Amino acid sequence: MKLLLKGIGASQGIAEGVVKIVSGAENQKDFNDGDILVTKITDPAMVAMMARSAAIVCDIGSIASHPSIVSREMGIPCVVNTKEGTKILKNGMKVKVDGAKGEVYGL
Repeated sequence: MKLLLKGIGASQGIAEGVVKIVSGAENQKDFNDGDILVTKITDPAMVAMMARSAAIVCDIGSIASHPSIVSREMGIPCVVNTKEGTKILKNGMKVKVDGAKGEVYGL
């Protein structure tokens, strides 16, 4: 495994899945159960996708931001403040997300 991103671990847990870059709720039709949701930052319109995701990775955010709070409530691993997750990760990539360490690895 190769370390691709480091950010803030916002919700602990480890998950593997396929990356889906999401810009908003309009991407819901292309989002599959167990995908890794990768976005700049989540908003309330994305909660349905968040609930179906294996993990969440965001470019910005803090321990008290929307993705952090919602992912902890749902028990989904989450890494925020990666700064360039939406640039480094590409649709279809297989990754492993470590929500405790705040790291994303390529598989």
